[in-house]
Amino acid sequence: MKSRREFLATTAALGSFPFIPHLMGMDMEIEDVQHPKTTAAMINGEKSIIGGYGPWAASLADQPPPLSFRHPSWNSPKKWRKKALAKTKELLAAPSLGEMIPQVEVKASYEYDGLVVEELAWQLPYGRPTSAVLLKPAGVTKALPGILGLHDHGGNKYFGNRKIANTAATLHPDMKAHQSEYYSGLAWANELAKRGYVVLVHDVFTFGSRRVWYQDMASIPWGACRVDDKSDDHPEASENIAIYNQWAGEHEHIMAKSLFCAGTTWPGITLAEDQRALDILCARPDVDANQVGCCGLSGGGLRTDYLGGLDHRIKCAVSVGFMTTWRDLLLNKSYTHTWMTYTPLLPRYMEFPEILGIRAPLPTMVLSSEEDQLFTLSEMKKADEILQAIFAKAGASAHYSGKFYPGIHKFDAVMQQDAFDWFDRWLGKSG
Repeated sequence: MKSRREFLATTAALGSFPFIPHLMGMDMEIEDVQHPKTTAAMINGEKSIIGGYGPWAASLADQPPPLSFRHPSWNSPKKWRKKALAKTKELLAAPSLGEMIPQVEVKASYEYDGLVVEELAWQLPYGRPTSAVLLKPAGVTKALPGILGLHDHGGNKYFGNRKIANTAATLHPDMKAHQSEYYSGLAWANELAKRGYVVLVHDVFTFGSRRVWYQDMASIPWGACRVDDKSDDHPEASENIAIYNQWAGEHEHIMAKSLFCAGTTWPGITLAEDQRALDILCARPDVDANQVGCCGLSGGGLRTDYLGGLDHRIKCAVSVGFMTTWRDLLLNKSYTHTWMTYTPLLPRYMEFPEILGIRAPLPTMVLSSEEDQLFTLSEMKKADEILQAIFAKAGASAHYSGKFYPGIHKFDAVMQQDAFDWFDRWLGKSG
């Protein structure tokens, strides 16, 4: 039987569940079948996950695209940033969440492991209330730098903030395994808070408290709602959660299509919810709103790319395990990623790393693993070169750091240390 890591490496851990039989059992068979005129997943020596159409599709985007700061038509970072921001926001089509910051309810407050823990909730204009955890050093009275901790996807939509924040000595066994696999057994939000930061971790759209619930789908002729995750006697039994996560992975395709029909995008909704959490973090009296950062692995790295790139209240951003090019996704790896990634038509205007690059010259770090199964190393390197070029052209080379580490998809203790040191450098170590 495959280990969880092997299983996720095969299915890419990001919601590819409908294709598990195909990916696990049929790759070799497809390779061996010869079709006279279509052996032709190879054209000009290049193989593609969309067969012979790959090179043609890759040729559709100009290089560099017109809203790339690398394009010779752009010399002023300020003018370029204004245009790039406007077009990206237009294409994201993020829904309005209203002008007012929602009222935040403190469900519980206590000390754990040297930290003050607040269990929070707030109501957005749609869906169930958002659950969140806030962590800060106990005994500190002055305002501290704030960090928005962005949880990963991981093919696990039942959980949200619990993936990276611990509030009790006893962990759910699934979360113990998750943190062991991806985070060196650490709840990195707690570790960062101990260094002198106020860290807020919230459930985002379709995860944790914000997930799609079986009972809301019960009368719809789609999917098998096999386990009611509230009325069942054991709602958090690992086997029930696994069933839910497979169902939710399949449901991503339905959700994405429906959101397009609503005139919005999944990245736009995620950005809007992350910005609302950022509003809440910045409004706290115990947070220095001029010293705020964000960080996350995988789906959290993706969220960092969009939030850090488009909201410049984020003074320091660390994206982990989610940096490549549109070309990599087009030709090699789109099947390994969630619908949360894609903003229709945006590749016409800028390369994927340039979403995060819009924040130049603000301090930015990207951490990548050389054997990351979700990306192609050559394209991760190319993305790093693009970001280096953007920051160099903006006169801020020292404000960008791209690092590569041995191993597969992760945010381990070594990488966490580098990320935390980067925050200390640019936001100031307090507490």
